[in-house]
This record gives sequence, structure tokens and C-alpha cells, in this order.
Amino acid sequence: MSEKPPRKSILFICTGNTCRSPMAEGLLKAALEEDSGIHVMSAGVAASPGQGASRETRSILKVKNASLKGFRSQQVDEELLAQASLIITMTSSHADVIKQFFPECAASVSLVCDFIDPVEDLGGEDVPDPIGMGRAAYEEVAEVIELAIPGIIAQSHQES
Repeated sequence: MSEKPPRKSILFICTGNTCRSPMAEGLLKAALEEDSGIHVMSAGVAASPGQGASRETRSILKVKNASLKGFRSQQVDEELLAQASLIITMTSSHADVIKQFFPECAASVSLVCDFIDPVEDLGGEDVPDPIGMGRAAYEEVAEVIELAIPGIIAQSHQES
């Protein structure tokens, strides 16, 4: 893999890149200052490239004044991983896939829940897959991601 670029870049990873990781991408972009210098993107370990975010994800993001303008799902690959200074997965199984197929990235991989204050008891380390579970499941995913955002931003500033 090529050398990491100087610009900070955060890559969120889920399964299909239509629900959780695009939601995290949109929420983090909305939380960052426009001139933060942090590039945010997302991908999936089993994504069908070119799909839009799920209807529920778009709806949640709209309510939270977050946008995914021009978003299209993409499969995680060596090029995307090479661009990322921080790789954040939704589940430990996503992290395992990245570490298995891209072992050179292992040190850059974290779980979303790693960034949440340990006082919060979320009942697990994974962000559950909301697909087919209705709006409440998507709202729960958004809440978990929002709890992680301050920690993600703090970590990205430490990597200067």
C-alpha cells in the first residue's frame, strides 16, 4: 500500500454501505467544521457499488441536518484504506475482515463503540444492523454514532 497522505481521513465501514456507515459519514460531516481538514468517507465489506443510502438513513440524516449529497455505496478496497488515517468499523466482524484481508491496516482499525465514554452502557461493542428493523432501529444507530462522534473528533485531532 502507498504511504498515508498528510490530510486526515476517516473511513467508516459496515456491511453494505447503505445504512450504518453512510449514516456515520453524514453525522460526522455535519459535526465537523467545514474547514476541519478532515475528509470523511464510508464503504462496505460486502457492498454493491453505486447504491444510494437507505430511505431510513436519508430520513434520519435529514432530521439531523446532515447531508450525503452525491453519496453512492462502495466496496472497501486497498485504495480507500490507504487514504484513511482512521478506519472505524460498525462491528468486530467488520474489523476482523479488514484485519484479515488488509493486515497492514490493522493498527488503524477501531470500532465505533471504542469512541464512546465507558460510562454509557450500550450492551455490546457492535452497532446493530438496522436493515429491515424499522425507523426505531435506525434512530438507535444514530444515537450510538452520535455518542461516538466527540471521541472520534478528539482522536482525529490527536493524530496531527
